[in-house]
Parts: sequence; structure tokens; C-alpha cells
Amino acid sequence: MKYCPSVFRFSRRPSREVLVGDPNRGGVIIGGNHPVVRQSMLTCDTMDTAECVRQTLELVAVGCQIVRITAPTVKDAANLEAISSELRRRDCWVPLVADIHFKPEAAMEAVKWVEKVRVNPGNYADRKKFAVREYTDSEYESELQRVEEQFAPLVVEAKKRGRALRIGTNHGSLSDRIMNRYGDSPLGMVESALEFARICRQNDFHAFVFSMKSSNPKVMIECYRLLAARLAELGPDWNYPLHLGVTEAGEGEDGRIKSAIGIGSLLADGLGDTIRVSLTEDSPREIAVCRDLLENLPQLVQETTALPDSAPPWDPYTYQRRKSAESALGDILGGGEQSVRVVVTRAVFDQVAPRISPKADVKPEAVYEDLNLLELNPLQPGEFESIPCDTQWVTVADGVPLPPITAFRLLATRLNQAGRSNPMLLKDCLAFEPVPLTPDAALLRAAVNVGALLADGVGDAILVRGESGAGQSLRLAYNLLQAAGCRSFKTDYVACPSCGRTLFNLQEVTARIKTRTQHLKGVKIAIMGCIVNGPGEMADADFGYVGGAPKKINLYVGKNPVRFNIPEAEAVDRLVDLIQEHGKWVDPAGVAG
Repeated sequence: MKYCPSVFRFSRRPSREVLVGDPNRGGVIIGGNHPVVRQSMLTCDTMDTAECVRQTLELVAVGCQIVRITAPTVKDAANLEAISSELRRRDCWVPLVADIHFKPEAAMEAVKWVEKVRVNPGNYADRKKFAVREYTDSEYESELQRVEEQFAPLVVEAKKRGRALRIGTNHGSLSDRIMNRYGDSPLGMVESALEFARICRQNDFHAFVFSMKSSNPKVMIECYRLLAARLAELGPDWNYPLHLGVTEAGEGEDGRIKSAIGIGSLLADGLGDTIRVSLTEDSPREIAVCRDLLENLPQLVQETTALPDSAPPWDPYTYQRRKSAESALGDILGGGEQSVRVVVTRAVFDQVAPRISPKADVKPEAVYEDLNLLELNPLQPGEFESIPCDTQWVTVADGVPLPPITAFRLLATRLNQAGRSNPMLLKDCLAFEPVPLTPDAALLRAAVNVGALLADGVGDAILVRGESGAGQSLRLAYNLLQAAGCRSFKTDYVACPSCGRTLFNLQEVTARIKTRTQHLKGVKIAIMGCIVNGPGEMADADFGYVGGAPKKINLYVGKNPVRFNIPEAEAVDRLVDLIQEHGKWVDPAGVAG
């Protein structure tokens, strides 16, 4: 089972073309040989026609090619007619997508007015109650028939009207039926989507795309890989396009890093026909990140010399860190069961070391020029015979004519073929740029190159050199390890982007929560505007802050709601109280308990 022809050579996954909209008036083709499509979502109330139009025009002005609008009720779905009419009156023909959760009747209304409808298989025909139940085969088949009765009318209507669909599975909202049969797993996400795809195909409807979103980049990567492999197994006519995204990525540097790890690593493997970067920020900023990711892609997948067709020495569908020998890395230990370490250049160390406390969480752990590193060219297998022992640290030599992802994957493969378990130092680049990269470009490049390898389970230490700022490069390395789930040195946040379902101002509330909690090392807090993905996406969070009703907040411990209908003005204080009750609170430095 393969998700791409080779992990050592770039080859874009062949996919069928799906037309979204009128080909003569702004229609967009997803898939085929067409460029990857950029899209985003409105953050306002769908009943506010003027604001929906304003935000759409603003997105189109910065290069957004598809605009999604939530339709939580039939009333909201009906107002899509007014939004679409006003946009077309202004000669804006960007395709519109209705985002549907829970209400098939809203989808049946929305499909009349927009060019595409997104449905979530986890909640379109099911309700999530976290119920534990064993299904017999006959009971399961009966449930599938019920799902078909709910979904098939939309498929028939979309086919009649020339609309497209997105079958958008979310890690946080798998149905109880899927959870009990497949678990909270990539396999469950894939099977959930395939159930809906089979209904489309039974009705000879093929204008649909898939998505497999998660707030965890590693889970997201595994899901898309498994989906691509399963579609390839099902046959060449299952080559439906893929919509990529890391959901609830958050804001700022953290949100960009998570998105770049998940989306960028898949693009570098040839997967993906349209992308959405989900940030807890104003939507036009998402398009800027989409554009930067796509503009960086040619450097990440440059043409390479002939490489082996051997399978990689890791399971691409189940994360497991590569086994390596523990060994000294300067004055500390690395490899083995140790955390992935942060290495800096001498120039960076000399600038940042005098300003860093010995007790600081963010600090250089080794200096590159001081290490006893064996720098290898993985294109030369003979070099691996010179490795003296398994405790020798190795890396790829600068100047090797390969993209970093390919080079380090090949290095890991060569080590495996030689029976070696040497610890590996990853680099974000194998040659310095003649002109320093902008901070945004350096961040995305490092996140894709190093993040993709960490998601493969490869790497025992990392070196970020593409960022020219000394302090910034050090912080970027640590943020990258946290986003990839390799280390936890600060509070981790799962924060959804705003939309018309959101019951509070996400940007303001996220800022308030961060102000109170950002010193809580190792604590994970989810901030959700509504209940759609909340409990599921919060399953691995310690605490959750979720909009339950207008100006009312529900608080969660893990996926379990424990406080209800808290007035918004009090909710951040009550969240802090909850963290204290569960023994996860520490006072900020310099504040008495």
C-alpha cells in the first residue's frame, strides 16, 4: 500500500478535475494539472449579508479563490441567496461553499444558492454522544442505510444543479458508530469519508473532494497518507482531489508552524489540490500563508538525481520515532529515549547565551561547530562503511544536491540498510541563502523541512539556520518541536478560526486566556467557538473553553463538560479555577501563590 510513488522523488498525485462554479464566470477547477487552489472562510454571522459581502470581497482582493460560509440553520442557508446575488451584482464570481454540520435540511437549502457544499460525515446524519456500544454487522449495515437516506438526496440535488461537494472528515467529530467500530484513528476517519463517497458513486456523482483534518499535524498527515493509499487501492477512478488543512491550528507563529508541518509536508509528497490555512486571525492573513507555502514548494521538491525505489524504513501511517543509540551531544545526551535536542551555530550561541538564564526552557543545548559530527552524502552508499560505531552522530553534508526532506529520508534509509542506529541531526537547509530569507519564509521553510521529517519519526536533534535572527532561530526551533509534538516547553493551545457559528470573539478571548495561562508549561488548552468540533478535538487537551450559547461558556476537562452556561465575563477566571482544582496551576514567575 503506497500513498505516493516514492518518498524520495516528487510526483504530484494524479487526481480528476472537479469544477466548482461556472467555467465561464469565475469557476475554479480543483485537481488535474491545475495549480493548487487557495481558499478561506468568512468569520461573520451568515445573516449579516453586508458583512459577508464585505469580507468576501476582501478575501478575493488578496487572492482567495474559493470562499466558505457557515450555514448552521435553514434560515442561514436561505440567506446565501442574498449574499450570492449581491456578490454577482458587484461582478464578483468567486465560488461560494456552504459549511454544513448537523442539519441535512440546511444543506438541501444551501445547494440551491452556492457552488459547493461541505458536509462532515461525523455529524451530518449522526449525533456524537461518546456512547460505547458494540454493533453487530446487521446493525452496522442498518446504520449505513440510514446515513444513505439522509445524504443521498443532497447528492442527487447537487448532481442536478451542477454543484460540487466536499466530504470533510474531522478528527474531532467522528460519529459514535465509527468510533466504536474503528476507534479514534486515521482508519476511522478514512472509512467515515469513504462511506459518503460510496453513496456519491452509487448515484454516479463524482464532483467531490475529500478532506481529513485534525488539529494534530502528525495525525492529519497520517490520515491523508492513508486516504491516498486506500483510494489508490480502490482503483484509478477513485482519484478524487484532496483538500488539505490543519484545523484549529491557532494563531501567530504557532498556527503557521502547525499548518506548514501538516500542509507543507503533504504538498512535498505530491498530495493536495486545494488548501486552507486555519488561523485564529483575520481571514485574509490565511491567504498570505497559503501563497507563501505554495511559492516555497518548488525549492522543497526540486528535481533530483536518480534515487532508489526502496521503501522507507518507517510506517508512514502510524507514527513511531526511529530507534537510535543514546549518545553524548556536546555536554548533554541525545538520541535513544532523550528529547529531540536543539543545536545552534556558534554565531547564534555567542549572541543569545549571555542573555539566557541557566534555568530557561528555551536555550541552546549544543553548538554545531563543536560537535563530533560525521557529515555524509546519502547519494554515496560507500560512505556509510566509514561509520565507526552506532553512537556516532550523523547528518547530511552541506551542499548535497537534494531537498532536505529527501536527503534526510535517504540518510535514514541508508543507515537502516547498513544496520545502523546512529542518532541524526536534522538541518532545515543544506546551503545558506545568498540573500537572507524573510522571517515568514524562513519559518515556513524550516517547519516544512524539519516538521515533515519529525512526523516521519526521523531525527534526534535539529538545527535551524535559515532564520538569520539569532534569538528568533532559537525560538523557532523550540516552537517547531512543540508543534510537532516532540517537546513541550510552554502552554499548548488548540484554537479554532472564527466563523458564523462562533459564539464569542475568538481573537480577543484567545488573547485573554493566553495572558493568564501562557506560563503553564506542558498544559494544553482548547479554545472553541462552538460545539461542532469541540469535544473531539479537545480529547487530548487538558482543558477546554467552548461557546455553548450566546455569551455563555462551557468548560471541559478533556472531552468531558464539567461547567455549563458560565457568563462570558467570568469564564476566563473560572477556567483558571478549574486548572487550579486539577493541580495543573503554578503561579507565574515573580507572583506569590
